[in-house]
Amino acid sequence: MFGISDYGAFAAAFVLLLFLPGPGNLALISSASKGGWAGGMASVLGLLLGDQILLWLTVAGVATLLKTYPPLFIGLQWAGAAYLVWLGGKMLLSKQGKGLGLQITPGHYFRETMLITLLNPKAIMFYLAFFPQFIDPVHHQGWVTFVVMALTIAVLGFVYCFGVVWVTHNMAERIRAHPKLSSGLQKLAGLCLLGFGFRMVLAK
Repeated sequence: MFGISDYGAFAAAFVLLLFLPGPGNLALISSASKGGWAGGMASVLGLLLGDQILLWLTVAGVATLLKTYPPLFIGLQWAGAAYLVWLGGKMLLSKQGKGLGLQITPGHYFRETMLITLLNPKAIMFYLAFFPQFIDPVHHQGWVTFVVMALTIAVLGFVYCFGVVWVTHNMAERIRAHPKLSSGLQKLAGLCLLGFGFRMVLAK
């Protein structure tokens, strides 16, 4: 179908990637709980843009570059780990009611989530290693194949992310009524980010 070896398996694999616990999901939950609909949807757009950038970088031949120069991929892994550790530390050290200790705007959530997506080894591995496996070299239709895959990823990603933001936003209304609980969840989120970062370091 459109030069994709198994479209159903491709869609299912991407949905599985979305459901796996990771920094991207945590960023969505944090943005929606702190920034409401505006912050949550800005975070969704950041995640989707990050996905599209990784996909088209793969199309442009970045996968080949990383296979030829493995140290480059290792460098990206270390950069991602360092960024998550820094972000988690900011959340742990910030005072109650001050979020990440930065100016909270929808644009901020957009940039943070996009960077987390771009530096997330799980997403990088999907696009640079797993994604090419679904391209049928015999029935490949050039840009048509890539566009269909990109649109599929965008639509599935938006549906999932919108659902996460909707659920989180409704829960956040109750959480905001209890400042200490909100602060505790913020510290927990910071610890999770630190955990993701250190796990990447230890896995190397």
